[in-house]
Amino acid sequence: MKPDKMKHPKAACKPSAAPAAMAPPMLFKVVHLQPGGADPADSHAAGQFVHALSGVIEVGMGGQVFLAPPQYGVWIPPHLEHVSSNRHEASYATVYVAEGLCATLPRQPCTMVISPLIQAVLDTLRARQIAAPRSAPEQRLFEVLLDELRVAPSHDSYLPLSQDPLLGRVLEALLACPWDGRSLAEWAATVHTTERTLARRCERDLHMPFGEWRQRLKVVRGIALLEAGRAVKDVALELGYSAPSAFITMFHKQLGMTPQAYLRQKTC
Repeated sequence: MKPDKMKHPKAACKPSAAPAAMAPPMLFKVVHLQPGGADPADSHAAGQFVHALSGVIEVGMGGQVFLAPPQYGVWIPPHLEHVSSNRHEASYATVYVAEGLCATLPRQPCTMVISPLIQAVLDTLRARQIAAPRSAPEQRLFEVLLDELRVAPSHDSYLPLSQDPLLGRVLEALLACPWDGRSLAEWAATVHTTERTLARRCERDLHMPFGEWRQRLKVVRGIALLEAGRAVKDVALELGYSAPSAFITMFHKQLGMTPQAYLRQKTC
């Protein structure tokens, strides 16, 4: 994800120059991706914040894959090599932050929770097609966004994976068949271990219970199916739910809105 060339403002000749002349260099753009898209490995001096507008963005960094469903964003620190891809059609908004402004932002790649204020600023930049600040009010929008990113809760990948030979086999099988409803005990028997062992490795490697990870996987796959035009009932059945209400409840728990509300938001 390469930024446009970032030009730092020239030094002012007079000490009394307007504050806008000292504006922090930040850039904003929106990118639309076709299904199966992938960017080659890249790194740049600027930090980068990526937020999925539709679909789910996948960014590979440091041996991990960071997923960004709509309620989260991915932070890429300066100079870190990364590879971005998407399995389905997707759009994302991205903000490049000059290296000098990244000292108080996370030093490691992570996912960030999108606060209502972050969402509002991103929506405003997109609606007004503001790539870089052209006025003092626009500059303040970027400054508010930077302040919010600095305090946004950060986590590891939304859907982390594991290199563990036992747990890794289970996760890979579920990635291929997210509708598989086998319990953790049944999966343990499949890979010839105990339920307690797998549960411990979930907490160690995923930092969440097995059930939470599986729900997140179903959210990621559900988003792609919903945006492809599939009905909520069909999505629920494909993901292994016996009734749409169970899928709707899980979706609301994970994203704070129902699938119908999510789709309405995307068409606004």
